[in-house]
Amino acid sequence: MPHPGRTAPAPALAAAVPRPRAATEPSGRVAIVSASVGAGHDGAATELSRRLTAHGLLVDRFDLLDLLPARLGRAVQEGYHRMLVRAPWAYQRIYSSTERAGGGGPAARALLRAAEDRVLRALPPGTGAVVSTYPGASRVLGGLRLDGRLSVPVLTYLTDFSVHPLWVADGVDIHLAAHAVPAAQARAAGARDVRVCGPVVDPRFRPCGTGERSRARARFGLPEHAPLALLVAGSWGVGPVRQVARELRDCGAAVPVVVCGRNEALARQLHADGIEHAYGWVDDMPGLMHAADVLVQNAGGLTSLEAFAAGLPVASYRCIPGHGPANAAALDEAGVAVWIRDPADLKAVLCDLIDGPLGRRQSAAGLAVFATALDAGPAAEIARVHRFGVRHRTPLRVTRRPRRLAATAAVACAVWACAVGTGIATTYDGPGLMRAIGHGLDLDDLPPGHGPRSEGHHS
Repeated sequence: MPHPGRTAPAPALAAAVPRPRAATEPSGRVAIVSASVGAGHDGAATELSRRLTAHGLLVDRFDLLDLLPARLGRAVQEGYHRMLVRAPWAYQRIYSSTERAGGGGPAARALLRAAEDRVLRALPPGTGAVVSTYPGASRVLGGLRLDGRLSVPVLTYLTDFSVHPLWVADGVDIHLAAHAVPAAQARAAGARDVRVCGPVVDPRFRPCGTGERSRARARFGLPEHAPLALLVAGSWGVGPVRQVARELRDCGAAVPVVVCGRNEALARQLHADGIEHAYGWVDDMPGLMHAADVLVQNAGGLTSLEAFAAGLPVASYRCIPGHGPANAAALDEAGVAVWIRDPADLKAVLCDLIDGPLGRRQSAAGLAVFATALDAGPAAEIARVHRFGVRHRTPLRVTRRPRRLAATAAVACAVWACAVGTGIATTYDGPGLMRAIGHGLDLDDLPPGHGPRSEGHHS
């Protein structure tokens, strides 16, 4: 069943995505496979869809979670959410372990293999290229290419500045990167054809003038003249948001303006803490960024790219585990966002970002990421690949297809680890939970030592 912002058949998507004024009949068909794990992967898919439609292509969108067998996608989503909220240290250990191993364990691989037939059946006839905006989808599509069951090019759009090895799947023809830093990481992880095409964000994210800034502040009921620090924590509102909001307020550098996503309980807690400007889900994020002086983020995903497009300086602070520090390091390396590692530096860095040379340098560097001409961006590259194909051939895999019984057992094991193992985080102690999750995900390469990491990642 289609869901808003997730799986959408071609007619629904065509109605949702505006076409050029001189639109003609679509010249071809492209499929995009994302996953509703947070909002970043879907956000990238939405903007790619809009731009591909403007290029005259018909776009079909699919959510990988909807295509997992036995309706297991929601369990995987909920398990990931629970892990970030209840046992973030466990997610960090799993992230680090799979990063060293270059991919997931046998159970995770079996779960994705079980989705291959469903994904292949979902692709409409006439599909000329398939794009992934999620690592698991890249693995599924790459497997189909390796087996020779998918004959059209497969491209992965790397949504993050850091590239976990899970992003680089054998069989994927082309990886599209927003910047030279993630491109280099993708090549180091084994990607053969990596192209730097710039990021994709909603065009409403753009620099604004003084008048528009004042109107945005008035619209949200924000102070007219005080410096504002916009604190974001993804669509789920995870991480030590309350702690960071209080630190922003108490350091005196700026008034905190907090977006809690769908975590309405967090917004209520912040109001109880005396944080006046705390919101749940915000539809007008471009307007809120126009009102702010600096963005403080903890994950380094799509919101950071949106801030760059809006000319807003960005700071990474008290990042969520796993991809949070990895993205913060990559953004810092690229010179587009400063990573504040020491709380003692918070006030000085924020003041420099708001009204100092550091902020001006970062704003210019962020806008420069979008300097790639529109006809050379990711959508244009996808359209060219759809039209002309790829020069190299993906080598076929000689042997595969595990026995159905083994695959079913592995899938059950993975889902148990995600949906049940993390749910008992409040019952078991740290070592017990780590052993349970590690065993369930076949992560036999975990380093010695168990227990939570003392990095202040509390919710």
